[in-house]
Amino acid sequence: MTGVRSATETTRIDDAARAGWLYYVAGNTQDEIARKLGVSRQTAQRLVAMAVAERLVKVRIDHPIGRCMDLAAALRDRLNLTVCEVVPSDPAAPDLLAGVAIAAAAELEKVLRSEEPRIIALGTGRTLKATVDQVSSMTCPQHRIVSLVGNMTSDGSATPFNVTIRIADRVGARHYPYPLPVLAQSPDELHVLHAQEPVRNTLALCAAADFTLVGVGQIGARAPLVVDGFLSLAELDDLLARDAAGEITSWVYDGEGRLLDCPFNRLVASAPLPQPGDKPVVAVAVGEAKVPALKAALRGRLVNGLITNELTAERLLD
Repeated sequence: MTGVRSATETTRIDDAARAGWLYYVAGNTQDEIARKLGVSRQTAQRLVAMAVAERLVKVRIDHPIGRCMDLAAALRDRLNLTVCEVVPSDPAAPDLLAGVAIAAAAELEKVLRSEEPRIIALGTGRTLKATVDQVSSMTCPQHRIVSLVGNMTSDGSATPFNVTIRIADRVGARHYPYPLPVLAQSPDELHVLHAQEPVRNTLALCAAADFTLVGVGQIGARAPLVVDGFLSLAELDDLLARDAAGEITSWVYDGEGRLLDCPFNRLVASAPLPQPGDKPVVAVAVGEAKVPALKAALRGRLVNGLITNELTAERLLD
């Protein structure tokens, strides 16, 4: 069956996890791992490599890096942010998602470890998917995880970067995938969709979220909405003519962080953007292309938290 590991493959993954633990946690050499697992040194080396390739091993640097801390403090003070984390940039790969995904996963895990029931609302996209892949497995049935955005395309197929089910499986929480397409066909259809009881329940959970994590998309030819087929080039031209600067969960806003009154937004089925108050609404984004969208979102208080890298932080402080 598709998606089901064979017994041999499962055993191999178990061996890789054991080898990864012996190497990264217990501090064994590869020769010691080979002896303890009864395999050759070459096999031990391959198992350790497999543990990394299969994401069985997650590396987190437990040391504050001064420059990153200074940038985070400057952003927090200037923009009155409730959450702000800045991770190092790779000079050769300034748009690398791994660092911010690990930092965002750590922030999410703080909420998941709470014994008090929490509602966690999640956006969608490549950055959120990378974040969820870094979240440690745990069991927290007291929490509810809800999606802010529809999980279907117009033809009924699943959207590729919806993360609610993925993280709920990882942490054992109740989950509420938003049971709608990303975009409605018309405002009348949207009204009918929003009137359904499961949708009303999902919208209520989104509004009551204790912690919200979203990605931020730029507006342009390489915008996620364009690349993923939700925004036509004609619609893109219309949005650019209206000073569109970015989007969060498909809601498009201008350079001042104000939602646009436009045909595209009138079809967006996503939950309304939360109003940041005392509860964290945290954006996770990196890269030069995202700077105008991030500046506008922060200016308009669409978010009150930020997880990014050094290069992006510096550009935001320019």
